[in-house]
Amino acid sequence: MTILVTRPSPSGEQLVARLRTLGRVAYHSPLIEFAPGSELSQLPGMLSSLGPQDMIFVLSQYAVNYANRALQQQTQHWPDFVSYYAIGRTTGLLMHRATSLPIVYPQDGETSETLLQLPALQAIQGRNALILRGNGGRELLADTLRKRGVNVSYCECYRRSPLHYDPSEQSSSWQRAGIDTLVVTSGEMLQQLYTLVPDYYRTTWLLGCTLIVVSERLATLARQLGWQSIRVAENADNDALIRALK
Repeated sequence: MTILVTRPSPSGEQLVARLRTLGRVAYHSPLIEFAPGSELSQLPGMLSSLGPQDMIFVLSQYAVNYANRALQQQTQHWPDFVSYYAIGRTTGLLMHRATSLPIVYPQDGETSETLLQLPALQAIQGRNALILRGNGGRELLADTLRKRGVNVSYCECYRRSPLHYDPSEQSSSWQRAGIDTLVVTSGEMLQQLYTLVPDYYRTTWLLGCTLIVVSERLATLARQLGWQSIRVAENADNDALIRALK
C-alpha cells in the first residue's frame, strides 16, 4: 500500500509522519491552502450582539484557529453565556482548549447531519445562531436551523483556495510513485482531484485506487465519479483515518 494524503497542512503532514512511523509508504500533496477570512475583523461585534440562549457553531479546526487568533489580537474573550456546538470531536476538543468553555458535539461522525440530530438542537425556535466557517461550503446546517425557527448569521473566518499542479506531470509522478490508496477528506477536494487528473491517468490509474473518505456522502459522490474501492473512516480525524488504512 502506497498512500497519497491530500488533506491540507498541518493535518496532512501530521498524518503522513504518523503513517511513516508505522512503516507505511505515504506522500503528502495538499489540494487546498488557507488564508484569513474576509469577516474576521467583524467577529467581536458579531459575538457582542449575541445573548443568553443563543448559539455558536464551529465547523472546522481552521475556524477555531483563525477566530481565536483574531480575538486574542483584539484582546477579546469568547462569551460564556451562549451555547457552543462543534461539527465533531476533534473540532470540539480544540474549541474547548481555546475557550475553556463546554462545547457540545456529536459522538459519532463529523457531518452537519449528525450535528443536527443532537437533542439540544430540536426545540430552538426564536434563538440566534452564529456559524463560524470558511468561504462557501454546504448550506444544510443553516437551512435546517432556519426551518427550526432560528435566525442564522455567518462569519467567514478563513478562505480556502485550490493549490495548482501541472496535471500531466503531477499525475505521472503519483503513478510512478506507485500510489494505490488515496485519502480525501472533503467533497471539494475529491472533485478537485478528479478534475486535475487527465483522462488517460484517470482511467489507467486514479479510479483504480482505493479511496479513503470520511462520510457516506463522500462515498456516494466517489461512486458517482467512478471509484469502486471505497472505505469510509469513522470520522475525519487522523486517528480514524489511520484505523481505516489498517
